[in-house]
Amino acid sequence: MPTIQHFEIAADDVNRAQEFYKKVFGWTMQRMNNPVRAEEDYWTFETKGIEGKPGLSGGLMKRQSPQQTVTNYITVSSIDEYSSKINQSGGKVIIPKTKLPDMGFISVCLDSENNMFGLFESNK
Repeated sequence: MPTIQHFEIAADDVNRAQEFYKKVFGWTMQRMNNPVRAEEDYWTFETKGIEGKPGLSGGLMKRQSPQQTVTNYITVSSIDEYSSKINQSGGKVIIPKTKLPDMGFISVCLDSENNMFGLFESNK
């Protein structure tokens, strides 16, 4: 069953946001090249549950538009299959299937209520 695998936080001030999440939750972020927008930095981190067990992975990036909010990425077996289901169910694909080198593919969509979410398809 598809489940949320990763979430992405958009920030107006990336340094300020990093400090906030480090102070509040203890999240330590590592810089990587943005796999979609090579000219921009992307920061990754891992979360942990209350018992210390691994949680969701996260990412932090510079906000691309005023409407950009937190985006949850749902792992699916096929972005093509789920994009079709989304379109048929009143949603919309706003960023088509995009390759992430050495990881797989992503796509960004809107649901029927204009909430943004992403799809992730792992390399097989």
